[in-house]
Amino acid sequence: MKAILALEDGRTFNCHSFTGSGEAWGEVVFNTSMTGYQEVLTDPSYKGQMVTMTYPLIGNYGINPEDIESERIQVSAFLVKEYQNFPSNFRSTSTLADYLKAQGILGIEQFDTRALTRHIRKAGAMRAFITTRDLDPASSVKRALEIPGMAGQDLVKEVTTKVPYFWTEGKPVYIGKDVSLNKNIWKYSGSKHSVVAFDFGIKYNILRCLEYAGFEILVVPATTSAETIKLIEPDGIFFSNGPGDPKPVSYAIKTIKDLLSYRPMFGICLGHQLLALALGGKTFKLKFGHRGSNQPVKNLLTGKVEITSQNHGFAVDIDSLDRKDIKITHINLNDNSLEGFRHLKLPIFAVQYHPEASPGPHDARYLFDDFTKMIN
Repeated sequence: MKAILALEDGRTFNCHSFTGSGEAWGEVVFNTSMTGYQEVLTDPSYKGQMVTMTYPLIGNYGINPEDIESERIQVSAFLVKEYQNFPSNFRSTSTLADYLKAQGILGIEQFDTRALTRHIRKAGAMRAFITTRDLDPASSVKRALEIPGMAGQDLVKEVTTKVPYFWTEGKPVYIGKDVSLNKNIWKYSGSKHSVVAFDFGIKYNILRCLEYAGFEILVVPATTSAETIKLIEPDGIFFSNGPGDPKPVSYAIKTIKDLLSYRPMFGICLGHQLLALALGGKTFKLKFGHRGSNQPVKNLLTGKVEITSQNHGFAVDIDSLDRKDIKITHINLNDNSLEGFRHLKLPIFAVQYHPEASPGPHDARYLFDDFTKMIN
């Protein structure tokens, strides 16, 4: 089915929908991973975005229920060069097209994804609109211009859990709204380290890695107060990844400030940015973001280079952090942007990238062990 992709700066691409009739809108971005399209689709950090895969053949290993990173597809639309409708994988239970159609997500193909990616790299990530209905370029560009920008939006409230839950044996176990959150909620009574994980858009594989590291994990909504956390009395606090601009998530920044000297803390991605803001730093929007599983990061503590998985459109201004209190630990070798820091006086550390990457490199998995050592 014919479709049109229109960017806010007036550029358009004729394409085809492989999921039937529909419309979609959001910020159009690109991901350079060769595999992992199912993890990309279900990563809450992509809320409000239409993702272009730079690898040309997508759909060839189908979909399975084991590789999801959240309970549903999070992207606004999925853009590929060539869709493969006949998956070949013993784990596959459905096609990519059927998976997208079941959740009302538009998928488009048969256009020059390389040209789109080069355009975004030059002009920056921007608002875009896709339709199969009215293929007039001028009206489609007008629709793109009407879409709200990512900056200034609080997207965390759209993806965070509504009720707390334990992550147990690889799955969420919900405890309900009426359960009193206090120190008596922990099941293992000190035999495991207890960690409260703030859900700003948390990926399941982060929870798998925390569980593998030996933690008992309670996931709480993003709006949970510092007072509630102190009633729970965890051994450590984790701040997750999530979508969009960190600045509007003011309630979380306040909570983090109130907890700074309370317990050891570890932040990933959006959690890294929120910790930096709570410590007096500043953030800014990257031109086209870091999205892919091949981002080189130098660990300044060891001198080693880690190949990492990343997905973010905002970053922490490295010059805004107070070096009397904060040590820079990781730097992106592509653009020298900040990828990690540690506090010199408090048990706090954070990284911008995803050490739980799946699929992807495992170079940074040691950070979960570092969290355990910090708590010990």
